[in-house]
Amino acid sequence: MSAIPSTAAAAKTPTVKLLINGEFVESSSNEWRDIVNPATQEVLARVPFATAAEIDAAVRSAHAAFAQWKTTPIGTRLRIMLKYQALIREHMPRIAKILTAEQGKTLPDAEGDIFRGLEVVEHACSIGTLQLGEFAENVAGAVDTYTLRQPLGVCAGITPFNFPAMIPLWMFPMAIVCGNTFVLKPSEQDPLSTMALVELAIEAGVPRGVLNVVHGGKEAVDALCTHEHVKAISFVGSTAVGTHVYTLASQHGKRVQSMMGAKNHAVVLPDANKEQTLNALAGAGFGAAGQRCMATSVVVLVGASQQWLPELVEKAKTLKVNAGTEAGTDIGPVVSTSAKERILSLIGKGVEEGATLELDGRNVKVPGYEQGNFIGPTIFSNVTTEMTIYTTEIFGPVLVVLSVPTLDEAIALVNRNPFGNGVGLFTQSGAAARKFQSEIDIGQVGINIPIPVPVPYFSFTGSRGSKLGDLGPYGKQVVQFYTQTKTVTARWFDDATTNDGVNTTISLR
Repeated sequence: MSAIPSTAAAAKTPTVKLLINGEFVESSSNEWRDIVNPATQEVLARVPFATAAEIDAAVRSAHAAFAQWKTTPIGTRLRIMLKYQALIREHMPRIAKILTAEQGKTLPDAEGDIFRGLEVVEHACSIGTLQLGEFAENVAGAVDTYTLRQPLGVCAGITPFNFPAMIPLWMFPMAIVCGNTFVLKPSEQDPLSTMALVELAIEAGVPRGVLNVVHGGKEAVDALCTHEHVKAISFVGSTAVGTHVYTLASQHGKRVQSMMGAKNHAVVLPDANKEQTLNALAGAGFGAAGQRCMATSVVVLVGASQQWLPELVEKAKTLKVNAGTEAGTDIGPVVSTSAKERILSLIGKGVEEGATLELDGRNVKVPGYEQGNFIGPTIFSNVTTEMTIYTTEIFGPVLVVLSVPTLDEAIALVNRNPFGNGVGLFTQSGAAARKFQSEIDIGQVGINIPIPVPVPYFSFTGSRGSKLGDLGPYGKQVVQFYTQTKTVTARWFDDATTNDGVNTTISLR
């Protein structure tokens, strides 16, 4: 049975399935949510809010499967990942169309969403070296010490709407290849592309019960955070929900990583390459309609670069707002009508609090898609750090611009902000770049790069108010997150070994 609804005409709206113990099953829930195309308001499918019994069954299925999966040879696990990455490549255009229909981002951006997740799957294929322990011979008289990196058990992932391909692929492939089993709860707003990727994982050979999927809202989240068999929780989403997940799951003895909100700054020095910088700011600020946790949402113009503001506005005016399926589209719709209303309210708040609205995207019209959740590029200047549009993560195509006289003041401004996901510096000065990367208190730094998300060989390292937990998703850190270290200290005797008698001291020498 397929995980995602058929496109064939049906008497009723198709439904999204749960994955429990290797079977895609229809939920018995009485609570359902429509999955809506944000460009047209067409209802694509209905997703269930899984019952407590269904969530429990998914976790128990994962728990039962762990007994055998944890002893499955590493070579077997990595070969499944090798097949999986090939299947993702093959089906990327098809899944991108699903993603665009349910989430709104442009087709090229949807393929990018999938590709950045695919990179993590490719890295998972290196598990043979990633999960190595350590060994020290003869640490004392004929005593050896070594470490084992062993899986935890059942792990769970809770993912957001803005990257329905990439972020699930940050989670379950690495968890599974480390020997854990997994229960995934995708965003209830756009689970179709996630389920398409889950289908491919099953096709690649992931055994029954090793990967399970449930859908729902707060009740599903709380059930995963408190279930006796769940050992670790990985979360990406808003600060409010992430804090709740971290607190609740930690109280129940779970290992937790929680990647949360952001207010990412781009600091522009007057010696930067103007054209490249303006292109980067417009792309990072308005791409994906600003619905990225790593979007550049604040520009800090330093010194003479303040004169670039009119050119930044003109650059933003060239961006094309349209449905994500239309060729040449730069900015698609935001994910929902409620998201649009929230963003419009915050733009109004910026005007009310005295910021200068340099570019107003509130009344954009898209012929043929009059019901779409469209907002055009919006730019505020004369913004202060006390204004709501600065302190709040808008999560829309809104760029706020502040000005300071010096790099030192720019660094101080960024460091005062509570978030710590990412920051960029635009300059041609190596000395300025070195000072910036040393003194800035942000987890991910870009030098002439606006969205400094590291490749999977490294780790996502957001910090401060953007992260709870000490280990990030993907990369080397996530192998530590999804495994526990066991240290073995061993001495072997043979008949020729001298018997030293009883030793009551702590020393092994």
